[in-house]
Amino acid sequence: MESSPVQLGALTLDTPVMLAPMAGVTNPPFRQLCREAGEAGLKAAGYAWGDRADLLGGSDRTGPHAPAGLWVCEMVTTRALVERNAETMNMIKPDPGDPVRSIQLYGVEPKTTAEAVRILVGENRADHIDLNFGCPAPKVTRKGGGSALPWKLDLFEELTRAAVRASEEASKDRGFTVPITAKVRIGVDDQHTTFVDAARIAEDAGIVGLTLHARTTAQHYSGHAHWERIGELVQATDLPVLGNGDVFEVSDVQRIMEQTGCAGVAVGRGCQGRPWLFHDMAAFYHGSNERARPRLSEVADVIVRHAELSIEHFNGDEHRALRELRKHMAWYLRGFAVGGEARNALALVSTLAELKERLGGLEDQPYPDAAEGARGRAGNPKQPHLPEGWLDSRELNEAQRAKIALAEVNVSGG
Repeated sequence: MESSPVQLGALTLDTPVMLAPMAGVTNPPFRQLCREAGEAGLKAAGYAWGDRADLLGGSDRTGPHAPAGLWVCEMVTTRALVERNAETMNMIKPDPGDPVRSIQLYGVEPKTTAEAVRILVGENRADHIDLNFGCPAPKVTRKGGGSALPWKLDLFEELTRAAVRASEEASKDRGFTVPITAKVRIGVDDQHTTFVDAARIAEDAGIVGLTLHARTTAQHYSGHAHWERIGELVQATDLPVLGNGDVFEVSDVQRIMEQTGCAGVAVGRGCQGRPWLFHDMAAFYHGSNERARPRLSEVADVIVRHAELSIEHFNGDEHRALRELRKHMAWYLRGFAVGGEARNALALVSTLAELKERLGGLEDQPYPDAAEGARGRAGNPKQPHLPEGWLDSRELNEAQRAKIALAEVNVSGG
């Protein structure tokens, strides 16, 4: 499949793939592994995009250029960013080789969101900002945030306009306006859909692209994504639409684009423990059938590199870096014939030396078919947790507006 570049405002996306933000997963080390895999896929397809100096600001392009995909930071809260919380400031540290520093913001209060955008843009910390209206976590939605927020049309409009206006103002010395995109869900549930209204308001506000996770808040991550809704959104808006939900393989990319007409895809759970999936997608988009099927020894090398990058990211804190890596172990080893005792031992590593020793004891084997397909926890449908009376009206009442600032809790999710 030969794809055309997707234009998100000033941002040129040569390969229309986004690494969807995932809490505790898409930190700089994992994003770097995904980016490098995507760039290897471009090379496999013989796709030339210029040298790295060109990508990192040496060209005459009018805006940022993402050749292999868009690698989005895990979601950060606007209030924590404005207060310059130390952990949040570490979260937004970029993958140093990424030509487009992409950050997703979660906010519910327009003024705070605008200030967070000003910090990211005015202090040259981001080249692209995505607004999260897709998180279904109860601790977010019960205060009106995430996927609950677009139900309130007035608040959604105020917030998106404030973010776009802040980017325009803060971009005056950047040479281009830092683009603002948004991620949404279908709605709260099947009876309370929001995605078409959200697209109309977002487009009018100056948002330059949309990602639709084709599930409702009530579905959470369960069941099947309703790709037909992505097709509805494509027909309802002139904005580029990235389809999200149940994209686990290259074959899924082909199907979702053929069925919906979306401009590209956002990949979340499908890449957990499998950064090389972006190699396959980049190769596919640029006409190559080459696919990555790493042997266990090669996967072990990726795990070690992931650990080394994590230690660097956490400023040499080896124990924290290895603790953060533990969640990835089962994902990396999925489908391989690795006994339960070895898996348990790897899930408890606390030092780099320990990790290398335990990986070195595994018998090499080819990439298994069982490593492919759906992955990540789907869970069950959940009753949406919403503020009292939230669904009674599409506009905020006085009591709800008074409580909106309290919704800026220190949470993250996708």
